[in-house]
Amino acid sequence: MSFNDNAQLNPSRVSDRRGRGRGAAVGGGLGGGLLLILSLIFGPGVVDQLGIDDGTASQQQDSGAEDAIDECLTGAEANERLDCRILGTAESLDSFWLPYLDQFGVAYTQPGVVIFSDSTDTGCGTATSAVGPFYCPVDEQTYYDTAFFDDLVTRFGSSGGPLAQEYVVAHEFGHHIQNLIGTLGAAQQDPQGAESGGVRVELQADCFAGMWAAHATTVPDPESGEPFLRPFSTTDLQDALSAAASVGDDRIQESATGQVNPEGWTHGSSAQRQAWFAQGFDTGDLRSCDTFAATDLDNP
Repeated sequence: MSFNDNAQLNPSRVSDRRGRGRGAAVGGGLGGGLLLILSLIFGPGVVDQLGIDDGTASQQQDSGAEDAIDECLTGAEANERLDCRILGTAESLDSFWLPYLDQFGVAYTQPGVVIFSDSTDTGCGTATSAVGPFYCPVDEQTYYDTAFFDDLVTRFGSSGGPLAQEYVVAHEFGHHIQNLIGTLGAAQQDPQGAESGGVRVELQADCFAGMWAAHATTVPDPESGEPFLRPFSTTDLQDALSAAASVGDDRIQESATGQVNPEGWTHGSSAQRQAWFAQGFDTGDLRSCDTFAATDLDNP
């Protein structure tokens, strides 16, 4: 449990599209484009071996998926239901990033938060659940299929604690922050390789997620006046680091082929993703997250 029970949630912050999807896979953020990336790099046979489907098969939903998002009213619900936890995390992120970016003269705009199942239309094309959570800069929305959070544990080996799930949301919000400050485009200009712009963009989003975690337990909920989240335990932080490691390129490649090829990296290694999340958490400072100036991505 990580939310203060009395934290007030606003269900209108989330667009709930579960049960209304259709379409084909496109690329995205944290796990975004995973199916497409693996297919391009390793071939469709490797994707089949991993057991990642194309999003057209029916998927088991989170236990709260049949419940309405408008029932997510307090932190108590966020402690019980994944959809409410996504909502609460988004509101916590809003409460942190708006005043923080103001110090740097950057106007924070809230990214959209869409929960979907199977597939959904986006400003970046039509996405299936196979692409995982992602951020679309065209419509400035973040997208989450709740089934991914089961996959994070069963397919990628992450622990399943709340902060592991909240890290995923914070990472996608990190891409929105990059869109606002002008670093997101580096992923398109130099998308692949151990030192690429794509890897640096993803590691910076991990660092931004760590920054939020550093401040999340002290930034107040505007409605209740108390922080959305309780102080994190050591186990909570280990959960977040576990999630970061589980989606490292080296771990995914080794699972798929038994080999690691840094030239094919798009998100960074497990150790790098953990290191940059920790960098953000330890410093809480935007300036410490300059992955583009880093000469050694293994040691922030």
